[in-house]
Amino acid sequence: MEMRPLRYFVAVAETGHMTRAAEQLGIQQPPLSQAIKALERELGVLLFRRHPRGVALTDAGRLFQVEALRMLQDMEAMKQRMARVANGEVGTLAVGFTSSAAAHRFVPEALRAFRREHPGVELQLRENNAAELTEALAAGRLHCGLLRVPVARPEGLLFETLLREPVLVAMPSDHRFAVTRKNKEKASRPLPLARLCEEGIILVRRPGAPGLYAELLALCHAKGLRPRVVAEVDRMMTNLNLVAAGVGLSVVPASMTGVHAHAIAYARLADGGQLDAPLTLVSRVEEDNLPAQHFAALLRRHASENPGS
Repeated sequence: MEMRPLRYFVAVAETGHMTRAAEQLGIQQPPLSQAIKALERELGVLLFRRHPRGVALTDAGRLFQVEALRMLQDMEAMKQRMARVANGEVGTLAVGFTSSAAAHRFVPEALRAFRREHPGVELQLRENNAAELTEALAAGRLHCGLLRVPVARPEGLLFETLLREPVLVAMPSDHRFAVTRKNKEKASRPLPLARLCEEGIILVRRPGAPGLYAELLALCHAKGLRPRVVAEVDRMMTNLNLVAAGVGLSVVPASMTGVHAHAIAYARLADGGQLDAPLTLVSRVEEDNLPAQHFAALLRRHASENPGS
């Protein structure tokens, strides 16, 4: 059933007069009378009793008035909901992130800001490694992702560097290179890359893929150094757990320094060259999800306002 005959019916029912209802609706009286008769034929009941001074609802008309008002109210509510969807005020946003990206204070701050600005959007947060996040984005299972150095660049995805931060060497707190209160001068010195390569190194990467740790290996080889890799893991937290357990040393973004503070010491890398840890936004080139578009715009805005965060 169309909504226009319902609006016509409600106007006549509320005014009790065809002419006054037609004036209220901005139409002529004859088309209104014809529309009401057509509605009565469609329903198979008489909705109004006609009399010289106007019209009065029948018992069927009073019942139908309740239903018509409900239908019109439901339609108006649906229009308002769809307008909110069209403006990106409601919907679902699936965001993926690596543990090292989530450790940067920028990420939780941005998520809180998005919740404040878009309280009607349901946030679905998922953590994974960079390779699996990229695959999930390419397959359409995520709307956007936050990671460090991309390990793959599938067609149809956009990679944007939001921020950059230095990398630090992570080592067991009782390591001979670790910061100690007894020798602050020695401890404050950056660790040379050659010294790092003398130790067992833990990598977070998919073998054969690019990324932060591939860049570390390339830097070592460029300097004629042969790093000794003792473990390769999928996740940054696994990496730091192994460092804390004394399995080896690793290189991590500076924002990870709060992890296992009782068991891990951190030091600068003396000759790391251009080695750093970016924070990368990955999104789909032709993204039609408005909450995702709003979130990406918020990330870019916050990054431009806080380049050193």
